[in-house]
Amino acid sequence: MYTYEYLKDFTQQFFIKMGCSDIDAAISTDVFLEAELRGFSSHGVIRIRDYFNLWKSGRVNVNPNIKIVHETPSTAVVDGDCGIGMVVGTKSMEIAMEKAEKVGTGWVATKNSNHYGIAGYYPSMALKKDMIGFSLTNANPLVAPTFSLSRMLGTNPIAVGFPTKNRLPFLADFATTPVANGKLSVAAKKGLKVPQGLIQDADGNPSVDPGIMKNGGTMLPLGGDYEHGSHKGYILSSMVDILSGVLSGANFGPFVPPFVGYLKPAEEKVGEGTGHFFGAMRIDAFQPAEEFKLKMDEWIDTIKKSKPTPDQDEILIPGELEHRNEQKLRKEGIPVIPAVVSEIKEIADYFGLDFEVRS
Repeated sequence: MYTYEYLKDFTQQFFIKMGCSDIDAAISTDVFLEAELRGFSSHGVIRIRDYFNLWKSGRVNVNPNIKIVHETPSTAVVDGDCGIGMVVGTKSMEIAMEKAEKVGTGWVATKNSNHYGIAGYYPSMALKKDMIGFSLTNANPLVAPTFSLSRMLGTNPIAVGFPTKNRLPFLADFATTPVANGKLSVAAKKGLKVPQGLIQDADGNPSVDPGIMKNGGTMLPLGGDYEHGSHKGYILSSMVDILSGVLSGANFGPFVPPFVGYLKPAEEKVGEGTGHFFGAMRIDAFQPAEEFKLKMDEWIDTIKKSKPTPDQDEILIPGELEHRNEQKLRKEGIPVIPAVVSEIKEIADYFGLDFEVRS
């Protein structure tokens, strides 16, 4: 187990050793550690290895010139200059909020970026300013459309946040697949099988082995199969890809630069880097913010009064479980699986940093 402070200090030093500024290192670290606290370890320090490999291969710019290349009063296209995705994403969301401050809403399509961590981090920025926040991104082409064997789309998450008055904010962060790819990586590192309906082998046969992804397997869209609505997951993933990739001028579909090591970059490019899409809506552009937030409290109370199934004690609101995880992990410490500890130790030794190996 590691304390939040210990992992935060090490991760920040890691990004600084890669050549990031103190500010950019702090931003990237904040996103990584927020993932750990919320229970998304698949997007936390396990990704240190991936960013180290990107850096060594020269595929990430640690000192990017992030800039707006096209804009209107309420929209912008941002070029991330191949920067670290968390830095590019944070700057893009800030631009969306600045535009919302001025004209009520702000929408930013971002190209030439990289993996940006947990999608839910960015709407949470808007919540602090009495705004509704949106965040989408395309990702590694690992997902086969319904009835396909080909890797055409990413897990392509959607995140939305609504502020509240006295209740925890509504903060949804979900992949358009039944499971995030990072969770498959965690399962593979632990030597575990996964439930049916998440992945298929290269011939389209159902599989429970997360290692199949390195042998031509593909992830399935949300729903798993057609009878359970996989075509709807396929549609959601496609929408994210179009907003993040096609609209921004980034790569889309199978051309998105891979973040995982076992995928080779596509020889053909149809845009620049990985793409994201961000939105911010000022609540008082629709109604008084305090009135809306009180109504959100009432909405949450109403939903939570619904009768749970016999095997459950209560109904949770999106973001509530993650908040509980954060409270628990801040107190008890953050677990890191042994395989990831070994990887981090190896990278620490490379940079001359100290990292304690703990069980």
